[in-house]
Amino acid sequence: MKYVNANNILPEKLLLEIQKYVQGETIYIPKPEPTYRKWGTISGGRTRLDKRNANIKSAYLSGISIQDLADKYFLSIETIKKIVYSKHG
Repeated sequence: MKYVNANNILPEKLLLEIQKYVQGETIYIPKPEPTYRKWGTISGGRTRLDKRNANIKSAYLSGISIQDLADKYFLSIETIKKIVYSKHG
């Protein structure tokens, strides 16, 4: 997050209105919700995790034990349970 001086970007009327509520402070103005991106959508990390989780669920359904999946994927038993018992994927 970079610092931007409001004097340089906001119209004077808007700046005067904001100064009624805050002065000399740093404030965060979030992006509009429609511009949010879920974690990993740009890097591809989300896709890799979704594929891994689908593989784990498939292996479990074919008879591989939760303990064996935890060992194979280096995850805790609780994490494997969350993956295989989830309704997603």
